[in-house]
Amino acid sequence: MPSREQLAEQIVPASTVLLTVECQQGVVGPGSALPELAKEARSSGALHNVARLVAAAHESGVQVLHAVAERRPDGRGANHNARLFRAAGRLPVQQHSGTTAVRIAEPIEVADEDLVVRRLHGLSPIAGTDVDALLRNLGCRTLVVTGVSANVAIPNAVFDAVNLGYTAVVPSDAIAGVPADYTPAMIRNTLALVATVAATDDVLGCWLGGRSRTRG
Repeated sequence: MPSREQLAEQIVPASTVLLTVECQQGVVGPGSALPELAKEARSSGALHNVARLVAAAHESGVQVLHAVAERRPDGRGANHNARLFRAAGRLPVQQHSGTTAVRIAEPIEVADEDLVVRRLHGLSPIAGTDVDALLRNLGCRTLVVTGVSANVAIPNAVFDAVNLGYTAVVPSDAIAGVPADYTPAMIRNTLALVATVAATDDVLGCWLGGRSRTRG
């Protein structure tokens, strides 16, 4: 874990963006297509911590970007080249564009200034989407990655961010995966090698201490 001073230097509000990954009703909500993942995201406190981080970002002037995974009802443009995609296509709840399944789940609050990026294909919330261009236009240097799942989308986001030259910060208690013991193992053995790992409370302390709403 970094010191509070080191973390504060990395997540300066003017050059930091908070990314929420697949925190949508059809994934982490009560009617999730993936009930085991939804249960873990809620029971572990991860989703609650994402909501806390989003609220603090709004208060401190950190840009929030929500990455949503969805598909067209006809499946056009969606991947079919992995077991995960084929299994998702058979689930009783589909992440169809324009449905409640792709709305950001409670208790996360979406502000008017938040950006929402929707993808129709792939595993990553960054690769093949508008996220990188948006981050650069926002002057982002550090990306704080939260959400689900620690199995697939979160490591994809972290690796892509690092490969694109951003500093990645992962609040360890604001991501979730299944089974429950997989997430700390992923953080310890993989994400900690390429990202700064911190606790939600430490990130909140850095952002809410200054309470600045100015972006560069």
